[in-house]
Amino acid sequence: MYLPVHFEITDTALMQGLIRAHPLGAWASAPGGELVLNHVPFMIDATRGPHGTLVGHVARANPLWQRLAASIVAFQGPQAYVSPSSYPSKQAHGKVVPTWNYAVVHAHGTPRAIEDKAELLQIVGRLTRTHESGLDKPWAVSDAPADYIDTMLGAIVGIEIPIDRLVGKWKVSQNRSAADRQGVADVLAERGDDEAVAMAGLVVQHGPR
Repeated sequence: MYLPVHFEITDTALMQGLIRAHPLGAWASAPGGELVLNHVPFMIDATRGPHGTLVGHVARANPLWQRLAASIVAFQGPQAYVSPSSYPSKQAHGKVVPTWNYAVVHAHGTPRAIEDKAELLQIVGRLTRTHESGLDKPWAVSDAPADYIDTMLGAIVGIEIPIDRLVGKWKVSQNRSAADRQGVADVLAERGDDEAVAMAGLVVQHGPR
């Protein structure tokens, strides 16, 4: 990933937080030299390893788990188009162009497959509790018949990816002047959609270094 120093993020907790908030990862690997991309929701276990461990599962019918190789999993956080009209400097000299702001994390590691049903049940239970916790009527694995869950577990394979390296890029207008950054934040906040509002917050939080 192209990573100018002013966009680089090295705070592990911050990067892990983005993964928790945006758990659908774009998982890229090249088993046998063929580039393969899958989209898999992952949970991050920050207690395992210096950068954490990604935990998820794939369909047993997906051949990926039988050809595991060194991988990158990309997690996309808030993103928004930035118009030159957002910059006060447009009125001063007009030397501005459009851009796109975004926050992403790339997790590097080599995955392992998990077929043991007891381990799979633990993975499914943790994923379920994580994603159901904010709902008014959270569903639990135990709500379904045990024989049905057993059948479903046979149709999946667990995946763990101990993270060797985390790379974070917050492209959030750090290369603009303070006035331009404030202009971007104001315009995005006024836009009002969730992505724009979230990006406005990142622009305010992350100034130039």
